[in-house]
Amino acid sequence: MSLKGFVPEVDHGCPPTADSESNRAVYTGVLEHSEFTTTRKELWSYYLYYVGNNGLSGFNFGPSQFQNLLFLAGYDPSEPPFTSPCTTNACVLPYLGKVRDINSIVLLTNGISFAIQAVLLLIVGAWADYGHWRPNITIFFTILAVAVSFAWLGVDQPEQWRASVVLYILGPNHDLFKCSLTFWTAAFPGLARDLPEVKRSYHEAITGHKTVLDHANLASLARNRICNISFAVCSVGEIIILALMVGILKGLDSDESVENNTRAFSVLIAFSGGLWLLCALPWFWLEQRRPGLTLPPGATLLTIGFKQAYVALQECSRLKQTFLYLIFYFLMGDVLNTTVTVIATLQNSIVAYSTLQLTLLLIVGIVAQALGIYTFWLVQKRYKLSTKTMLSFNVFWIMILTVWGLIGIHTDKFGFKHVWEIWLPELRNPQVFYGLLVCPWYAYSQTMISEVSPLPQMFLFFALFSVVGKTSAFIGPLVSSAIITAANGNDNMPFAFLFGLGLVSTGFLWAVDVEKSRSELDQFVLAEGSRHVFTAVETSPVELPASSK
Repeated sequence: MSLKGFVPEVDHGCPPTADSESNRAVYTGVLEHSEFTTTRKELWSYYLYYVGNNGLSGFNFGPSQFQNLLFLAGYDPSEPPFTSPCTTNACVLPYLGKVRDINSIVLLTNGISFAIQAVLLLIVGAWADYGHWRPNITIFFTILAVAVSFAWLGVDQPEQWRASVVLYILGPNHDLFKCSLTFWTAAFPGLARDLPEVKRSYHEAITGHKTVLDHANLASLARNRICNISFAVCSVGEIIILALMVGILKGLDSDESVENNTRAFSVLIAFSGGLWLLCALPWFWLEQRRPGLTLPPGATLLTIGFKQAYVALQECSRLKQTFLYLIFYFLMGDVLNTTVTVIATLQNSIVAYSTLQLTLLLIVGIVAQALGIYTFWLVQKRYKLSTKTMLSFNVFWIMILTVWGLIGIHTDKFGFKHVWEIWLPELRNPQVFYGLLVCPWYAYSQTMISEVSPLPQMFLFFALFSVVGKTSAFIGPLVSSAIITAANGNDNMPFAFLFGLGLVSTGFLWAVDVEKSRSELDQFVLAEGSRHVFTAVETSPVELPASSK
């Protein structure tokens, strides 16, 4: 019996040496070619889903509303508790047994949220590799996230800040948003593999009319194309959504009072949730349910995630390039996620939590984001650059952000402390610098996962990387929160930690060899096919013509 839907030899492979008989079957893989073909409607429904799950509620208005409610509920620590309102330089609240700066509270809550995500993805992540579960998982998390988006309509008063903590952790701002995004993202390698032009290339490779290396490079570009275009389409969609939001804010007179402004935040979150559901429906309907693996004997859906994660971590000793990238992804993910949060807290205080100004900033930033992502893709396509090359260039600009924040530790002239800085290198609400040069991280870091992961267990490895990313994402904010507290409220001090961590992580990226990874993955798939670690079925490799190698 063979398992349809996966073709490890298509996406991973480099020509074996002529005298290497042990490698001759590696490029055929142990699974049959997919019987599905990606249609244009299916592909565009995939892009449209991301227009809805765009992060406006998750990375912009939700966190801003959360911090806004903390600011309105907090008090000036120089006066007796709750006797004087917060100032832009001092604002605290009692939280988890200690009086904390509200920026520290945001970072600590982020850490808690990301820890919950890690556990969720560890349990649920493996389900996507079996049967037809993955689309159901995406649908479930999406609907739940949309429901929580609407729940924000009932949380718009300062005294409700504790309720906002729950919505912030569980809603579209973090856990549900990230879980749905993880399983949506993990679908793109299968979509790329089943594109008509990639299927034609596959048949040319197995009949000896082209080399497997040429086919592997074409498949890699196809994955990059889908990933980058999805981000570009999302950016264009966000611009339209933000234009509608400006009209909503005008109708709500958001700048007339603090009450109106706070209410407007919740309305925008709910509006984003409604559009998310609308954009998700075509993907729910048009996605072809590509079958996954068979559940191994003795395993259950509650235990398979832990078993697979344990086996995958064990096998990383054999997948050395995957392991190197896993370390890089852990460290650089920590740098970027924490930098996102730190700069966002600085920005929110600079613009005084104004919904209108935040929205206008977003419009400028997302225009730059669309241009940046699509320009990166055009350059890669034109010069046939590798995913690693594009990602390395992108990482350089992430480091520049940490350097800019580092400057602000000892001076008030620079370091995300002025409105003019927000319009240039701002991060969470991406402006010109971030949109053009940093935002492509979200495309290329995901594509790179597909370059160093075995296709039959692609969803597991995406979930594994996501768990690792969430682990780093809660460690970084917790460390940064402690740094801010120890530095007597200096919100720029975490950039020293982030800059050093970024330098270390870059070294691991440079050490990744994608060509070696393809060979390691092929050997891994053959070995696991015979050992039945991930599946209960046995498959037989098919010999490729020597001319195709």
